[in-house]
Amino acid sequence: MHLRFSQYWRYNDWPVTLAILLLLAIGLSQIYGVALGRGGTSLVAFYKQIVFVIVGLGGYILLSVVDYHRWRSYARYLYILAVILLITVLLFGSSIHGTKGWFNILGLGIQPVELVKVILIICLASYFSGRTIRLNQSKQFLISGLLTFILTFLVLLQPDLGSALLLVIIWLFLILAAGFNRKYLYWVIIAGIIAVVVGWLFLFTDIQKNRFRSFFNPNYNVSGQSYNINQAMIAVGSGRLLGRGLGFGSQTQLKFLPEAQTDFIFAVIAEERGFLGAGLVLLLFAVIIYRILTALPKVKDDFGCFVIVGAIGLLATEVFVNLAMNIGLLPIVGLALPLVSYGGSSLISTLLLLGLVNSIIIRSKI
Repeated sequence: MHLRFSQYWRYNDWPVTLAILLLLAIGLSQIYGVALGRGGTSLVAFYKQIVFVIVGLGGYILLSVVDYHRWRSYARYLYILAVILLITVLLFGSSIHGTKGWFNILGLGIQPVELVKVILIICLASYFSGRTIRLNQSKQFLISGLLTFILTFLVLLQPDLGSALLLVIIWLFLILAAGFNRKYLYWVIIAGIIAVVVGWLFLFTDIQKNRFRSFFNPNYNVSGQSYNINQAMIAVGSGRLLGRGLGFGSQTQLKFLPEAQTDFIFAVIAEERGFLGAGLVLLLFAVIIYRILTALPKVKDDFGCFVIVGAIGLLATEVFVNLAMNIGLLPIVGLALPLVSYGGSSLISTLLLLGLVNSIIIRSKI
């Protein structure tokens, strides 16, 4: 059942929608602020981001209106699509910073793993819904784990450690929500340790290894990976209460801060908008997560519940990891700040996922 406009207007979760719009506006303003000191190339990125926002908001509204139940019937086909995308990008994709994870189409870098995260949530939600997990936990655990492992392994071949970890975290959130026995978590931890060792020996690039070395030893490679973390922390600390003003951040505008529009955009916000601006970003994410959580008990079917749990797990993890990267609490793993960082793949996929969640929330009210 598709919604009429009057139903959408009446039952839409407007606090969530408003928080999303404000985060998009903050992201656009900061990308423009970076462009002020960097000229034409960055301005092109700003104009591209406007297009991404328009396309993403269109997808958000479309998925809010479409009945979310139909995605359950498409789950197996979506999973096949995810596998094809990840294999194709390994064969024909472009490499950036040592990771072969992008399609270069008409000058746009499209990262399929961002869509794969959404697909995995739908597929696992479809698999778990309607099943009595407690009757055959081992079978359900192994099958859901295999579905996740195939996608994770293909992402590790790029290699993209950050996105691979997110796929595993989505699975962890959903098996916890499904009520699996605690012993299965111990198996996951053991498998995770083995995967890290194998990845370190055979898959990770020197750039990725140096990120971990510089995290544990800030004096390691000061002009390389440690430089990124140090400059981000300097930018965050220099903003103080009110910030230096849009376009006036010294670390950002003098190009000391690397990847200012993507990985370290929170550091840019903290420097130019200060503690209040950074706090507003955190508050807006908190509003989105809180509103979705409060809607969860009202959802009437398992599929909708599992999708919401997966979406909250993904969004909260991405926000936490990105912020922790910016203040030196975690090593750099190349994760964008949802809805704020520059990048069409991440932005559009996040809005599609939130549109799917919004569809669930709206129909729980009707």
